[in-house]
Formats: sequence, structure tokens, C-alpha cells
Amino acid sequence: MATFLHVGCGTKYKKATTRGFNTREWNELRLDIDPKVKPDVIGSITQMTAVQSQSMDAIYSSHNIEHLNAYEVPAALSEFKRVLSNDGFLVLTCPDLQSVAELIARDKLMQPAYNSAAGPINPLDMVFGLQSAIAKGNHFMAHRCGFTQKVLVATLKAAGFASIASARRPTAFDLWVLASKVKLKDTELQDLAMAHFPTNISAARIPMADPQAAT
Repeated sequence: MATFLHVGCGTKYKKATTRGFNTREWNELRLDIDPKVKPDVIGSITQMTAVQSQSMDAIYSSHNIEHLNAYEVPAALSEFKRVLSNDGFLVLTCPDLQSVAELIARDKLMQPAYNSAAGPINPLDMVFGLQSAIAKGNHFMAHRCGFTQKVLVATLKAAGFASIASARRPTAFDLWVLASKVKLKDTELQDLAMAHFPTNISAARIPMADPQAAT
């Protein structure tokens, strides 16, 4: 059975990850910095010393990379690469600041953009972190950096990932990427991305394509 590392898991488990991971073929190992969410491994994604090198077949990172300071992002991606097996891959999703900025430019900073399990989410929450959670003392929820699709793809390339598929969901205000340690054929990369990207993403964009053109 293959194992994926669910980093920054919070209170979520395998069924809340991707269609590709939510199968009998995948075993989940949960990692989080907050012991209150009862992860299998307690630790920061910038220093995952409790996870052995090349021991994970995949990593799922949902809405946690933006909680790092910008200068810490390379360290986190380096750790992701370290714990991944040679043919392992990363699935990462985070806020799309380009889409959020469009709302802010229309003076909708405090207007709800969508409803979540935590309640209405506005652009201020997407840029700086969920304000209702932070107000209750959960400072792990604060955002300290952010990405557009072009910047996220470039950051993953700089970290040494060999193949990257990416997509934007402007109406959901998020970015999705799938990055592999080894070079994959475009068809292999696309098929893998489509197994893990949300169903309303019609096609993964390959790195040599213009990231700004992705939908």
C-alpha cells in the first residue's frame, strides 16, 4: 500500500483530500504543528525530522504553505522533496491571490466571497487568514505569504521539482499544482493531475504553457 503524507492536516482526514488519495490503495499519515488536532506526527513542514527521507509516495498540502513566511517556503519545499520517494509527487493547493486581488480592486474586501464550513469567507480572510479563528487565539491560522499561479509554479521549479502541472479556479479563489521529483511525459503528468485535481478543473496546465492562461 502506498503512503501519502497529509501535511497541515488540521482536523481533516483522507476522505477530505483528493479522489486519487481517497482509495484503498493509499494509506494516510497526518502531520500538523498543532497537537490539538491529534496528528500522527507533530511538526512544522519546514522541519519534518520525524519523517524519514524518501519514505513517502506522495504529499498532500492543502492551504498551509501560505501560513509560512515567504523566506521559509524554500525550506518547506526542500523538506517535501526530501521525504518523497524518487518517483513521488506533491499535490498542493493554496489561495489564488490574483483572483482575490480582483475582488479587493472592486472594493469588496469585507464582503463574503463564498461560504465554508467555518462560515462566510471574505477577501481579508483569504489574504491574512481566517479572522474568526485568529480572534479566538488560533494564531496558526494567520497567513504570512501568498501566491499567484505564475509565482507558485516558478517557486516549485526553483525548488527542483522536475514536472509541474498547474491550474487556477478563479471562482473558488484557489490554485492547484501537482509536482513530481522526476521528469514525466506530459500525458502522464496530466493523467496524474486529473486524478487529484477537483472535478471542475477540465484540464491541467503543463509547465511550458503560459500559467496565466490556465483556467
